[in-house]
Amino acid sequence: MKQLAVLGSPISQALSPVLHRAAYQALGLDWSYRAIDCTPDRLASFLASLDDTWAGLSLTMPLKRAAVPLLDAVSQTVKATGTANTVTVRGGRLLGENTDVDGMLQALRDAGINRVESACVLGAGATAATALAVLNALGCREATAIARTPARTDELAHAAERIGTALRIQPWDQAARHLQADIVVSALPPGAADPLAPQWPSAGNTLFDVVYRPWPTPLAQAARRAGSTVIGGLPMLVHQAARQVELQTGRTPAPLAAMRRAAEGALGEVTPEA
Repeated sequence: MKQLAVLGSPISQALSPVLHRAAYQALGLDWSYRAIDCTPDRLASFLASLDDTWAGLSLTMPLKRAAVPLLDAVSQTVKATGTANTVTVRGGRLLGENTDVDGMLQALRDAGINRVESACVLGAGATAATALAVLNALGCREATAIARTPARTDELAHAAERIGTALRIQPWDQAARHLQADIVVSALPPGAADPLAPQWPSAGNTLFDVVYRPWPTPLAQAARRAGSTVIGGLPMLVHQAARQVELQTGRTPAPLAAMRRAAEGALGEVTPEA
């Protein structure tokens, strides 16, 4: 039996175990998947302890950037974004991938968004770098990032250069000026974007909010009331997990419908995009 886990801190609310276990059951695999609390200072020793019983890992905050230099090989997507959320153990080597890019891109395409001209990204962390890669793939070559801590944006700026996106970084108090972009991606943790809800414009644009619990967020509710298209974080989460399953099991396609049903059951939701 192979074992897998999601690592991060805090980790108790992670939905990944529900998604992966549903996938393994649908695929007929007697594999285990659990959540393990791990901070960046403990990550190197944990990775070094992995043996051939391990098939892979999912990584969440605050490990997505910290893991990259610890892996044996990484994809071009990881090199561009500087972040990895997936580790596949193969032949004793740790291979890194960023399936968040797959997840966000597919979630947008499912909502009918195939082209983006202007974009605003709320946040400057690992998920913001993922958003820049996705937006670039949809044709957006210029974007604005709203940073809560502008002094800590060097990694995002470097990622934008590698991706090929001209990035303007603005302080948090300038956020309202940029909410009329074609698409606003909130790459912030739960609650962080709530103060912007009263400032959402009647622009008829799109909000992609990566939060999936609690849902809908105040920002999503405000955007929906203003007539904007709203996409929640659950579609992204399911799609990125499905790609992880494919990489780590070697089975394609992943049982997306079973994973989606399991996630909705765990959250008590049936229409998370609404």
